[in-house]
Amino acid sequence: MSGNPPNSQADRWAAILKDRSIEHVVVLGANGTMGYGSAALFTTAVPKVTLLARTRDKAEEGLAAAIKQVRSPTVASRTEVGDYDTDLERVVGEADLVFEALTEDLEIKRTIFDRVEKARRDDSIVATVTSGLSINQLCEGRSESFRKHFMGLHFFNPPNVIVGTELIPGNDTDPQLVDFIEAFSTLRLGRVMVRTADTPAFAGNRVGFKVLNEAAQLAEQMSPTLVDRLVGPYTGRAMTPLATIDLVGWDIHRAIVDNVYENSKDEAHSTLKLPHYMDKLMASGVMGNKSGGGFFKKAGDDRLVLDPSTGQYVSAADIKLPNLDYIGEVAHLYSMGRYAEGMAKFLAAEGDEAALARKVIAGYVAYAFERAGEVTETITGIDMIMGAGFNWAPPSVLVDTMGAQAAVSMIEEAELSVPSLLSEAAGSKEGELLFNDDSVNIGKFFVAS
Repeated sequence: MSGNPPNSQADRWAAILKDRSIEHVVVLGANGTMGYGSAALFTTAVPKVTLLARTRDKAEEGLAAAIKQVRSPTVASRTEVGDYDTDLERVVGEADLVFEALTEDLEIKRTIFDRVEKARRDDSIVATVTSGLSINQLCEGRSESFRKHFMGLHFFNPPNVIVGTELIPGNDTDPQLVDFIEAFSTLRLGRVMVRTADTPAFAGNRVGFKVLNEAAQLAEQMSPTLVDRLVGPYTGRAMTPLATIDLVGWDIHRAIVDNVYENSKDEAHSTLKLPHYMDKLMASGVMGNKSGGGFFKKAGDDRLVLDPSTGQYVSAADIKLPNLDYIGEVAHLYSMGRYAEGMAKFLAAEGDEAALARKVIAGYVAYAFERAGEVTETITGIDMIMGAGFNWAPPSVLVDTMGAQAAVSMIEEAELSVPSLLSEAAGSKEGELLFNDDSVNIGKFFVAS
């Protein structure tokens, strides 16, 4: 994990970069949002970036989107475009880094890697931006050279805004190349790097989409408006969960949670099962913002809200919410920088709705702490990717703010198992913090709304 590194670490990375350079990056899938966003990012550090797509016109669309996204003339001056049939073998053979950003489908990615493997130089690096497919499975059966130079480099969307990035080595990835990509990404691309294990959905999406999918499951029982109010910014997130799913895309959400549900059997397995109504609505074309609407959509000046039981939309103005005055009281305390008092108000709030909100947050904290040692070496890696990748309050920040013993009580109230790491923290010396990164202002996570 790396945020703003101490001088000794920065010096080490600078020394690593002296031994190798990246002068030419080829981006595959350049017309997708992650493809053109990543291409724009690479132009900030690399003199030549080639955008490839199925057709040259699609690649041109990707370039136009990249220029619009970052509003920089550097993007156009450092890029060229092409298509797979005409240009792939030539430009991959010239590239120092081949960056694959195709759709989240194992076979589609493996098919393009067949061509990349034949065309690449023996010393070129191949990275995939997959949000959770197995790195080892993606390079299974490939040459020793390919496996040695292959890794996951998971940017979060849009990469020019969200700096959190996961670095996922395969079993055969050269450790020196992993160090190089970490150094390059940190010093040249301005990333906050977190190394993760090759587990389903890695770290950020493993933890984050558990919470998002739990919110989607709750939306079947109550209005999406109420769900997003209960698990809203005051609980430590910049964007509400169902609005996040709409932004990401329902299809992407399904790919991630299906991957975790099918390939892991942890204590929260049931919360990762995609709700049936989402599957049914996707079959009719509902994909979130990209299709014009998901849980929410606009109709002129009116905001509409999905009724999952019928698949129909109702006006948000017609939805009556229960008394949730405690949320305003918590937000008011946050606005004055009184974060611990705000969190205490949340923990003490009465009513079924407040208890449900605490159960979701308890699940987030407990699930994250249980994943420490599985998806990252320590809880710090999970903390950093949740903060820098999702813009959510890291689990350790929530625990520090409410107090470890209060966190344990919240988890017990939700009838969840208390992770041993949290039990130990609750029994340790009062005042000891779990989150100790001075470069992070934790106040940004406690949104006054």
